[in-house]
Amino acid sequence: MSMKSAVVILAAGRGKRMNSRQPKVLQPLGGEAMLAHVLAGAAPLAAGKTVVVIGHGADAVRSAFADQDLAWAEQSEQLGTGHAVVQALPHIPDDHVVLVLYGDVPLVTSQTQQALVEAACDSVAVLTAEMQDPTGYGRILRDTQDNVRGIVEDKDASREEKAIREINTGLLAAPAAKLREWLSQVDCNNAQGEYYLTDIIAMAAEADYPVRGIVASDPEEIQGVNNRAQLAQAEAILRRRRAQAIMAQGVTLADPARIDIRGPLDCGRDVFIDANTVFEGQVTLEDDVYIGPGCVIRNSHLGPGVRVDAHSVIEEANIGAQARIGPFARLRPGSRLAGGTRVGNFVEIKNVRLGEGSKINHLAYVGDADVGRNVNIGAGTITCNYDGANKHQTVIGDGAFIGSDSQLVAPVIIGENATIGAGSTISKDAPAGELTLSRARQKTLAGWKRPTKASSKPQASSAKPKP
Repeated sequence: MSMKSAVVILAAGRGKRMNSRQPKVLQPLGGEAMLAHVLAGAAPLAAGKTVVVIGHGADAVRSAFADQDLAWAEQSEQLGTGHAVVQALPHIPDDHVVLVLYGDVPLVTSQTQQALVEAACDSVAVLTAEMQDPTGYGRILRDTQDNVRGIVEDKDASREEKAIREINTGLLAAPAAKLREWLSQVDCNNAQGEYYLTDIIAMAAEADYPVRGIVASDPEEIQGVNNRAQLAQAEAILRRRRAQAIMAQGVTLADPARIDIRGPLDCGRDVFIDANTVFEGQVTLEDDVYIGPGCVIRNSHLGPGVRVDAHSVIEEANIGAQARIGPFARLRPGSRLAGGTRVGNFVEIKNVRLGEGSKINHLAYVGDADVGRNVNIGAGTITCNYDGANKHQTVIGDGAFIGSDSQLVAPVIIGENATIGAGSTISKDAPAGELTLSRARQKTLAGWKRPTKASSKPQASSAKPKP
C-alpha cells in the first residue's frame, strides 16, 4: 500500500459467555486461535504497526503470539471500545491511517479491510452491512449524497429509521491524528458508563468531516463470537469458505459440508476427498490424490496419485507417488514412504523410512526402522524398538521377506534378500540371502486326550430311604 497504515485489534474482553478459563480470543477456530484469523486477515495490508489491546488473560494472549511482530497495549480496566483504542494510540504516528478490528470478529476478509483503509485517507470509513433483520443493531443514517451522517441505536430509532436495513458493525478506519483528537472528547455519559469508539462518527459529521460507509460484501463477515454457539456458526462459515477455495483449485469434495480444514491445505488438480475428513496444520496433496472417508491428516505431504483409504490417520509424514495407505492405517511422525509403497489395514508405523515398492500389508507395528526397497513385512510383525529406557533401530535390507508373526528385537540388521521364517523372534543380525528362523521343533503327542469339562448334572442317589 502507498499510504501508511496501522492496525489496532481490540482483544481485552473476558468473554464470560464462553464459560472458559481461556481468554475469548484464544478460543479455537479452524485449528487456530480466533485472534490468529484476525491477524491473518490484516496481514496483506502490510501495516507499519499492528497493536493488540489486551486485558483479561493478557499474559496468555501475549505468550500465544510471542513469535509475531506485534505491539501490545494493556487495558487494565475495560471502559469501552473508545478507551481501548486510546491505549493503542501512543504506538501510532499521526500520519498513519488506523484500522480498528475486533479480536472476536474473525471473519472479516482482507479485501474488506483494504477497502476501509483506502477510503479513510481523508475521511472516516465505517464498515456497514445489509441485514435482512436488523433488529438490535444501530442503523446507518445517510444524507442525500449518500454520506454517513450518524448512527442511531435500535432502541432510539423512529419507525422510519427502524426500516433501515444497513447496520453499523463497529469496525472503522480513520486518520490517526483525527482519531486522537476525537477520542480525547468522547465521554462516558451513557447507560454503560463506557467510552464508545462509534461516538466519533457523530463528531466527524458535526464537523463536516467526510464519513464513508463501506458495505461488507457478505453479512457473515461481521459475525461476532460471544458464546460457544456463535463459535460453532463461525466454524461452519470458515469451513464453507475453505471448501469453496480448494474446489476452485480443482478438488472434488464428496460433500463440501463434511470436510474440516484446520490449517493451510495446498491441493493439486483432480484430488478427490471423501466425507468427514479432517486436515490439520500444513498439508499438501499433489495431483490425483484420493482421500477416503473419515481420515485425519496432519502436517503431511502426499505425492501424486497417493491413495488413502477409509479411517486412516497420518501425522507428520512424507508419502511418495502412488503409495497406498489403509484402510485403518496409522502413520505417526517421521514416516517417510517412497513411491509405490503399501501400508495396509491395522498397520502402525513411526519414524520409518520405507523404500520404494515395500509393503506392510496388515496387522503390524514397525517403529524406528530403515526399510529398503521391495521388502515384504508379513502380518503380525513387530519391531521391538523400546527397551524401557531407549529407542533402538531396525535395519531391513532390500528384497527381504519378513514372515508373519515375527518379532525383530532392535538393534538388529536384516540383510538384503534375507528371509525370516514366520513366528520367529530375531535378536541377532540375520545374514543376507539366507533363511533365519527361531522356533521350537514341532512335535505330535500320540494318544493325547483333550480335557473335558466335569458334568454339572446332579448324580442320582442309590441309597434306599429309611423306613
